[in-house]
Order: sequence, then structure tokens, then C-alpha cells
Amino acid sequence: MTKYFILLATTFSLGAFAQHVRCNFDEKWSEFSKKHPEAKLKNDQLSEFIKNADNIAPHLKNVQTVVTIPVVVHVLYKNATQNVSDAQIQSQLAVLNADFRKLNSDFNTVVPAAFQSAAADLEINFCLATKDNNGNTTTGIIRKSVSNNFVFDDYYYSAANGGDAAWNTTKYLNIWVGAFTDTDLLGWAYPPAAAGYANDGLCIAYQVFGTVGTAGQAPYQTYNKGRTATHEIGHYFGLDHIWGEGDYTNIPDSSVCGTALWSDGCADTPATYYPYFGAPTYPNNQYTCTNTNSGAMFMNYMDYVNDGSMAMFTNNQKTITQTVLSSPRASLLNTNACSFLSVNEVEKAGSINVFPNPATQFISVASPFVTINEVEIFSAEGRLVKRAIIKNETDKIDVQDFAAGVYYVRTYNGKDFVKSMKFIKK
Repeated sequence: MTKYFILLATTFSLGAFAQHVRCNFDEKWSEFSKKHPEAKLKNDQLSEFIKNADNIAPHLKNVQTVVTIPVVVHVLYKNATQNVSDAQIQSQLAVLNADFRKLNSDFNTVVPAAFQSAAADLEINFCLATKDNNGNTTTGIIRKSVSNNFVFDDYYYSAANGGDAAWNTTKYLNIWVGAFTDTDLLGWAYPPAAAGYANDGLCIAYQVFGTVGTAGQAPYQTYNKGRTATHEIGHYFGLDHIWGEGDYTNIPDSSVCGTALWSDGCADTPATYYPYFGAPTYPNNQYTCTNTNSGAMFMNYMDYVNDGSMAMFTNNQKTITQTVLSSPRASLLNTNACSFLSVNEVEKAGSINVFPNPATQFISVASPFVTINEVEIFSAEGRLVKRAIIKNETDKIDVQDFAAGVYYVRTYNGKDFVKSMKFIKK
């Protein structure tokens, strides 16, 4: 599947210019799913789980519990222009920290009054890592000169093919910055089901990264505010495009409204059946499934408008990101790579979570602050039906052969019992 960001015809001093560029999330996730069918299965099972606020772990339900995500930036450059500066990298971090905390200075001017009450502070901060995989001091920035024939699109994460290998993707948000061979690309990030895989993270064009330096170079003039990274990292935390997962065609089709794929699972984002591009005028019902006085929320970060026309996440989108941080991406919270979430002993035990729940094929155990290495599963009658050794949140325990019903999970740290939880097998 391919989704297109369309830069509508814009007039410059040298004349009119139009360019088609795209967020490559859907296409790359489709490729990834074919290569890793188990990840596709995991994504399908997580889909409903992460949209339910009841699945947010207690340590993330507290008021203003801000989590900090450690970031490592891999700059893969063919020439001096592509070797983006530290200042450009810092400018991108500043955009992320403003956008995910609802501190962006353009919020009040871009988001209309009708939607401002739905806007949310996602309570996520980002920092450059200060410790590497081995605990050594680092700046969080890796620079690597690559050959002129290096295909950034395909090999950004592969050291064997000239790229730069990810740091532990369960502990760091890896961001690769470089020049796409396909110059229509803006970038992509993978969803939570890809946690732990070697290419998990954000891959982004150097011309749309940050707000200074090469940001906004032709033909990307309307992508100069760092919002490509905001949009893609939204995918990283489980957010769909605002119109849902549907693969839109060149001709908008309102008949898809109400069908399964054409929803992002967020009741506070008005349903649309096609992305908005460029700089729409509010209010706008061009692609809404139901016409209202407020129209479409095209200024949401998960639509396809220009950087200067997007400025908000919603409360329901916050629910998804917090649930993801309670389950498949929970291991990001216990890293010492930069400032990290501080919790008390009671909250540490409360942070342990079984997901997805209900389950059909597998369960996993998220335990960001307590080491869990063994799991026992008991039937409702108290019979031990499975014992498993686990390492982290990316490990799956196969339950597809279990009969439908209620089961109990007992978790252990060594020989010490830690917590018992219940899950439902469909």
C-alpha cells in the first residue's frame, strides 16, 4: 500500500511548482509484514487492545506522569550537505518535545476553538541518549559516511550493506537520517508490533528533518517545521492515519465510511474517508463522512497536510500512546540512556501488564521496572497448563491451542513470585 503526501501547486518566484511526496508507512509496513508474518499477526491482535484506556498501566495514569524516550540519531551522509549539524538534530528534538507535550507555539493559531478541548498533552519527552548499549557515555549522535551508490531506503539499518545498525530497539528510539534514492519519500516509522526488530525506528529524509540547516530544501519547502518526524513517531506509538488504515485511491470514495479499515479507533477525530493535503481552509467537509459545522480535523498530526497546517494530537490518541507504553514499548521506560520515568515500589509492581487481553494467538508480559524471567499459566480450575521463560516485552507466549476461557498468569523474578494476573483466551 502506498500513501501520498501531495504538495499542491505552490507559486514561487521562479513559477509554479508541484511535487508528489509520500509518507511510506503503509508500504514499508506491508513489506515488513510479508517478511515477518508473526509481526503482522501481533499487530492485528494488538489493534483493539491499544485503543482501550482500561489497558493503561497504573504508573501512566497518574496526572502529569511524563515519560522520557531515549533517542539515538544515525546520520548517514554522502556529502557535507547531508551531514546534518548537531543544531539541526537539536531543532528536531525541540519540535518533538513541543508537539508531544502540546507546547507548540502554533497551537492556538492553527487549531480552531471547536477542536482545542479535544487536544492532548501526550506526556512524552524525547532526549538524546547519554549512555550507549554498553553503558558508555555518548552524545546520542552517530555519523557515518556512506558511498554514493548506498541505497538509504533499503539498507539504513544494515551495517553489512553500508548502513548503521540500530542500538537495542527495545531501549532506544533509533532515528536514521539520510538521502532517499526515491526522492518522493519523506520517511516512515514502524508500529509497536515491530518492537525489537533490527529496523524498528524512524527513517527520514535529511531535507525534512528539524527546522534549520537542510530542512525545507526544495522540493520540500512546505515540510520545514519538523512535523514529518512528529507524524511518523505517532505511527511508532501505535497511531493510525486519521482516516484509518484504508488504502485510498486517486479518486475519493465516500462509500468506505463506516467500514472496518476506515477508522483510526479514536472517537474524538471526526471520521474522514480521504487524507487532506496542502493547507486547507477551516471548516472543511470535503472528505468528512458526516458533515458538521466543525468539519474535518485536518490539522491533526496524523493527517497529510503541510507542516504549518498541523498542530495537535487528541485525548483518544493519547490513550493509544499510553497503552502502547504499557505493553509492546514498555521497555523504553526502564532505560538509563537519559532521564527516565521515576516510580515508587508500589507502581513498579502495578506496571506489570499482560497483553493483548483478550488474546487469540499469544500473550506477552510487559514489566518495565521489575525483572520477570519466568511465567506460569494456570487454567481457571487451577491446573498448570504452560511454563515459559521470557526476557522482555517482545517475547511472545503461544496460547493458540488453549481452550477458550479465563487463565491466570503468575510471574517470577528468579524463584520469587512477583504478581498474578488474569487474561481471557478467545
